[in-house]
Amino acid sequence: MKITDVTTFVIKNPPPAFGGKYFIVVKVTADTGVVGYGEIYAATFGPHTISAMVDDVAERWVIDQDPNRIELMWRRIYSSGYALRPDPTLVGIMSGLEMACWDIVGKDAGKPIYDLLGGRVHDRLRTYTYLYPSAGFREVYKNPDHAAARAVNEVERGFTALKFDPAGPYTAFDGHMPSLDDIDASVKMISTLRDAVGPRADLLFGTHGQFTAAGAIRLAERIAPYDPLWFEEPCAADLPHEMARVAAHTSIPIATGERLTTVSEFAALGRHQAASIWQPNLGRCGGILAGKKIAAIAEANGCQVAPHLYSGPILGAANIQLAATLPNLLIIEGIREWNGFHADLLSTPIVWEDGHVIPSAEPGLGVELDEDVARANPWPDGPGGELHLSMVPDSIR
Repeated sequence: MKITDVTTFVIKNPPPAFGGKYFIVVKVTADTGVVGYGEIYAATFGPHTISAMVDDVAERWVIDQDPNRIELMWRRIYSSGYALRPDPTLVGIMSGLEMACWDIVGKDAGKPIYDLLGGRVHDRLRTYTYLYPSAGFREVYKNPDHAAARAVNEVERGFTALKFDPAGPYTAFDGHMPSLDDIDASVKMISTLRDAVGPRADLLFGTHGQFTAAGAIRLAERIAPYDPLWFEEPCAADLPHEMARVAAHTSIPIATGERLTTVSEFAALGRHQAASIWQPNLGRCGGILAGKKIAAIAEANGCQVAPHLYSGPILGAANIQLAATLPNLLIIEGIREWNGFHADLLSTPIVWEDGHVIPSAEPGLGVELDEDVARANPWPDGPGGELHLSMVPDSIR
């Protein structure tokens, strides 16, 4: 079997754009007619520039190759230019292509990907959601009462874990010391949420590398009485030794990983004992096989895995396939319950029931991109907006 074609869809995510302004999906076609899909999580360049990069990588390293030889293809791409080091854009592109190859391999074998990775150990996967705004409750990150109302609604719908980012703005000069106002706002938000949901839901306190270790320790001390399940990325992602200082000074579990690329960067978390919850994004960390390796290293270090998702449903489906195989899985991130445009993009939506995803028994990723919907929602030509909220502070995440 040989790969004959690679096509990229740059899909505009219409308002309210939960999960990002756009999704970058690759379609890989084999000479047998089997098609695989993958999704890229990269925002360093505009999405159409990323698409051109996909064409370049595919022409040099993917076309005419056997999609079963995933490890070999990965190494050839990673060594391009003999850099052989983490590059979030290149590895993001590799991740999407790798994911699509797994989809082909699974379909060719007639098996879900999880059956090719050791088999399913979970029949249901616990999910969490961000507290997204809704009609009448728009100020979920600034108004604790709005956030509490949304939290109660999500708990009533079945979620048992809720994530929120109340700790002030992200800047080009992070990490910084949190202001007293930001600390007080964070305490007010988490205390109001805890009063609203009680013990019915875990609270996931999100930040994005905003603080110095000293600043994060101050903030952690103030929010610890409200028992958050985690304190996410309290300081810069590339400073695991500093994150380890935070971990050593708080009882709150530290979570990190959405900005890390390749197994080597995750291995540093274990060496420094920087975080007990690892959050690989399969569209950035190297793909499904890299995710399995990362999870194994986490397991050897006594850590759990909570795959990150701020993307579309193809990447969500990849997370589900991997998560189903992980004995050290904690939880997976959802974009609410993958309804709305996330469901529209799939021929058969992801199954979500009472706070849990049910892994599909269909071969490959278990989902198919509805290409008509993808083509009907193109991202406009020209420079693209950034994918992530940390770079788009006025967007709604």
